[in-house]
Amino acid sequence: MRNLVCFLLTFWVVACSQPKKPHTEESLSSDTIRYAQGFTVHHFNDYTSVDVRDPWDSTRLLQRYLLVDREKPVPGNLPKGTVVQVPVQNIVVYTSVHAAVIDQLGETGRIIGVCEPRYMDTPSIQEGLKVGRIADMGEATAPNVELMIDKGAELVLVSPFQNSGYGPVEKLGIPIIEGADYMESLPLGRTEWIRFYGMLFGKEAKADSIFRVTEKSYLDLKELVTADMPRPSVISEKKFGSSWFMPSGESYVANLYKDAGADYIFTDLPGAGSTPLAFETVLDRAIHADLWLIKYNQSKDMTYGDLRSEYTPYENFDAFKNRRIYACNTGVVPYYEEFPLHPDYLLKDLIWVFHPELLPDYTPRYYHKMQEE
Repeated sequence: MRNLVCFLLTFWVVACSQPKKPHTEESLSSDTIRYAQGFTVHHFNDYTSVDVRDPWDSTRLLQRYLLVDREKPVPGNLPKGTVVQVPVQNIVVYTSVHAAVIDQLGETGRIIGVCEPRYMDTPSIQEGLKVGRIADMGEATAPNVELMIDKGAELVLVSPFQNSGYGPVEKLGIPIIEGADYMESLPLGRTEWIRFYGMLFGKEAKADSIFRVTEKSYLDLKELVTADMPRPSVISEKKFGSSWFMPSGESYVANLYKDAGADYIFTDLPGAGSTPLAFETVLDRAIHADLWLIKYNQSKDMTYGDLRSEYTPYENFDAFKNRRIYACNTGVVPYYEEFPLHPDYLLKDLIWVFHPELLPDYTPRYYHKMQEE
């Protein structure tokens, strides 16, 4: 408890020393963000401002981050925002997706803790947990705040949800980076967030290089699909509890289906996330869908028999009857770790599913035909 009190007092002093004088400095330059809609970057003499838009309310900001060089004194006349000293030394990461991004940047050594390590499949993270260099911070909904303090956490990287808070972590006084990349509409928009994350570690050039390679690969694959090709109809996922969370029409999933040459049945659903639907609604609209793509997490691959046992009415879909279900077992393949940075990998799989004639010798990375029993 004494550690907690000292920690809070330190950041209280820093917070109270922030100036009240209004800031009117004009930016020297702004980065060109080509696909992402969720953040903008403006460079000033002594700091860089990153504005993260609220994906659920386009009229307001979610956060404004002021990135300052940790080797220099914090400027005395900063505008209102969350000050982040970069490059960051010690970071706690809530999700496997962001851990994988940091690994791609070559900065896994900066991670001192992760939440829910059972979902962390990145080898360098697993090794860090094994040798004790990376601590298990518990559940993302109730992380171990005392352990964060003991490990010297300087920053927390989270995946935000609408109208959600971060409990005791908010009282620590350390920056919370709300990485809302998953709310992007365009697949390359989500990937482009690596340019923001790279700034946190002083790896702007590497981040930009990773993005450019992915961008070229994605656009080259997209050109394989022409406008005159037939577009099979497709639905996504399956029931979770009482609802079927269907990707919304402006989501990156819906845009991936479009780029891969499919007709997504629920393209009219508003928003960029997912929409909970009743099973009857999905069945009524999608009973005749040509294809059905499912993701699940199990120790063994799901079969048609398993799917029928899970919920018998699934067998009413034409895609079930015609054996045109393709499934991705995220418990076996690193889907969630890879596709945010490499949507080109997923696009190639989807082109193979929708138009196999375009990739006759391709071995799929994620999706495979569901087997019988």
